[in-house]
Amino acid sequence: MIKTKFDIYSNDNTLFVTSLCDNRCLMCCQPPKLDNDLDYFYKKNLELIDAAPKELDEIGITGGEPTLLKERFFELLQHINIVLPDTYIHVLSNGRKFADMLYCSGFLNVNRNNLLVGIPLHSDFSGDHDKTTQVKGSYNETMKGLYNLGRLNIPIELRIVINKINFERLPKVSGFIYKNMPFVRFVSFMGMETIGWAVENKEIVWIDPIEYKTHLEEAVLYLSATGIDTAIFNIPHCLLPASLFSYATKSISDWKIKFLEDCKECLFKDNCCGLFSTSLIHSRGIQCIK
Repeated sequence: MIKTKFDIYSNDNTLFVTSLCDNRCLMCCQPPKLDNDLDYFYKKNLELIDAAPKELDEIGITGGEPTLLKERFFELLQHINIVLPDTYIHVLSNGRKFADMLYCSGFLNVNRNNLLVGIPLHSDFSGDHDKTTQVKGSYNETMKGLYNLGRLNIPIELRIVINKINFERLPKVSGFIYKNMPFVRFVSFMGMETIGWAVENKEIVWIDPIEYKTHLEEAVLYLSATGIDTAIFNIPHCLLPASLFSYATKSISDWKIKFLEDCKECLFKDNCCGLFSTSLIHSRGIQCIK
């Protein structure tokens, strides 16, 4: 949803930068468009920032791919720092542009104390990552971008969207992160929103969460034990082993959460992420926990 104003009571105050993207992820819930809308949204986003309540806790930056703004990406972050100096900024990017250290150094002009850069890592194996993004070489660029961010001490969140391509490697992904990227601040394992290309490519990417819960359990518990903050997004409690309940977060934006009739009496409803109201495919394992 494209915001027209910010709400301090919402858990989703996000600036939509563009519908353009240089990846073509198989499970993208908001497939990129070809129209160049960068100038339009840049102007709108500056107006949104200027009109935002000063007590706003957090602003998200998303797309498409925000770094397609080039230098104006950092100008947007700087504008937030000036107008909303106490507001936390959560950027979502594929990280490829940060492979250019000169470009990545633009973060040095941004308040890094109120910043988190979330980047998807689809696998520890380059072939799976590039298969998912449908861009050859994207893994190498993303990895180089992550290391450049690490060198600059930019807070990083790694996002692993779980699908049929990568689910068996989840424990290996955790080991890879710990051994090769201990500088990462957070790791989020994420259930898919089944809309857009995730539905079009469902035979390639869709897997019911109840089928990967043992892989997820091993991956999460291992990574958490290393001291890296680890969380689970978009997967209801009833699809997880009890050992992972404490990692499950209320991650779905408030405007697109739904619960089924069976969820009404569930003991964990108040702490559960619920389901995407936008998703066209749901797990067969949704049930009330009593």
